[in-house]
Amino acid sequence: MNTRIFILSFLLVLAVPLFARDKTDVMVMNNGDRLTCEVKGLDAGVLYVSLDYVDGTVLVDWSKVAHLESKQLFVVKTDEGSVYTGTLKTPETAGARPMMIRVVKTSEQEVDINQSQIVRMIATSDKFWQRFSGEVSFGTIYSKGNQSTQYSLGAQTAYIRERWNVQTSFDSNLSSSTDASVSTRNSLNVRALHLLPWNDWFYSGLGGFLQSSEQGITLQSTLGGGVGRYLKNTDRASISVLAGAAWQETHYDQSIVSQGRQNMAAAIIYTEARLFKFSKTNLNLIAAILPAVSDPGRIRFNTNASYYIKLFSNLKWNISFYGNWDNRPPPGLSGSDYGTSSGLSWTFGLK
Repeated sequence: MNTRIFILSFLLVLAVPLFARDKTDVMVMNNGDRLTCEVKGLDAGVLYVSLDYVDGTVLVDWSKVAHLESKQLFVVKTDEGSVYTGTLKTPETAGARPMMIRVVKTSEQEVDINQSQIVRMIATSDKFWQRFSGEVSFGTIYSKGNQSTQYSLGAQTAYIRERWNVQTSFDSNLSSSTDASVSTRNSLNVRALHLLPWNDWFYSGLGGFLQSSEQGITLQSTLGGGVGRYLKNTDRASISVLAGAAWQETHYDQSIVSQGRQNMAAAIIYTEARLFKFSKTNLNLIAAILPAVSDPGRIRFNTNASYYIKLFSNLKWNISFYGNWDNRPPPGLSGSDYGTSSGLSWTFGLK
């Protein structure tokens, strides 16, 4: 429990500086409405802005914005995989030409991008603490019939720069009931990604730690990496696939497994998919399959999926699914651990 409190407190501390920006940006809509605001970013076809006289973040349909200016720094990503960093302007266009966004790095370095080509804008800063975004979620279920209680805690944060980013996630599940032992599952995952010179290609490093009482795993450490590609990267979906190699060390409950530890070299295929619907829902799915090289025929598979529905402001309701499978577990241990949870999520930054 101390670990959960530490991670939750750490993420809340990160969130504090993210709300200190001045609201001096200018946004003009297609119908002529002009607003002075703070532009937080663009994701999934939604422009996130904050107004002095509105509590919370306002979600704006990106396709209905006619003019945008901001002196803040943004990381701007296009559908073809190009990435730029700079402030934002809207140059004048003749007639009914599509709106262009001018990304200004310096007075000598400017690039004009068609509005429809921009799939993401992430507010960044010269200040380290203002480059983070993420979310914290919590859920609980209680049943009087068998005195069953289940808790779930999740946290995610991302640190994003022009050509690279680092993402971490923590998930914890605990369930107990009358006449049954307490079941726990804790996982911590870290992923670092760097874009390659070719559009939509990247290389990435992966690290993970898992504890599962259901599978008798006291600690499973995974370290791997490889080369990947974005198969789809639009304002409605982002799908990427990575292939590479991994090393996995697993410590089992020594009261059941005499050896206590197993090492495995494996190939890894890692997939991440994000699907969006304007301002209302989004689905995140991560799956990894590890065919063993050092133990041919053995396969491990991990997956996490979350579906979010916006309630209001930065608050969302979510339902999540997790699963781990091993087709050759040690004798006496389960080859699978899976479950679902639901609860509320609070986001900070652009998330």
